Amino acid sequence: MTTVPGTVLVVEDEPSIADVLAIALRYHRFEVLTAGSVREALALVERAGSPARPGTRGAAPIDAALLDVMLPDGDGRALGRRLRAERPELALVFLTARDAPADIVGALGFGDDYITKPFNIDEVVARITAVLRRTRPADVLPQRPPLRYGDLELDETTYSVHRAGRTVELTPTEYALLRFLVRNGGRTVSKEQLLRHVWQYEHAPTESTVVETYISYLRRKLDTLGAPVITTRRGVGYGLA
Repeated sequence: MTTVPGTVLVVEDEPSIADVLAIALRYHRFEVLTAGSVREALALVERAGSPARPGTRGAAPIDAALLDVMLPDGDGRALGRRLRAERPELALVFLTARDAPADIVGALGFGDDYITKPFNIDEVVARITAVLRRTRPADVLPQRPPLRYGDLELDETTYSVHRAGRTVELTPTEYALLRFLVRNGGRTVSKEQLLRHVWQYEHAPTESTVVETYISYLRRKLDTLGAPVITTRRGVGYGLA
């Protein structure tokens, strides 16, 4: 199995914050690249390439990007959207001083997690580790039979999803959420269980809206291909029809 640490790109224009993040991540055995602007970040990503298309200068492919939302030459969310479009396998975690629901939902629309400032450095490392644990496949991944529920099919080798034979494009977090629901079959699972098993929260914050947000994303993508498949039992949790 692959150990969790990989290469993290930290995009933060405050040098003191970038240094603290880099030191903490390196302490936990991550390789770290730092950039203070959108332009610098794009140059680093181009130089590093991707696991499928490594860069020409020998740099390690980037596994995750930790992006400040407010950068001197652009919006970190726009940068994240561009990186995700070019490299769907790249894990995205946002740093933001904004905690309004609209800002959080906007970041989670295509990212994997968000962290509000001021932050606890141990939480940052834990969040990145959790995101990579659910988004990075093993180096050697044995062929596994697909997971099936009704007309849903999840391939755990290729991380692809089909409904009624049609491909459904999901982000890594959306895939992890759907996989947990499918593995539990027709059982209803609580919000706390989802936060613990999908987002790796040791102490699930009940006030978090991340579960509701991602359930809505899944419904939007799955329900266009058939009858509503995700059910809600108010006050209890979520399941599959």
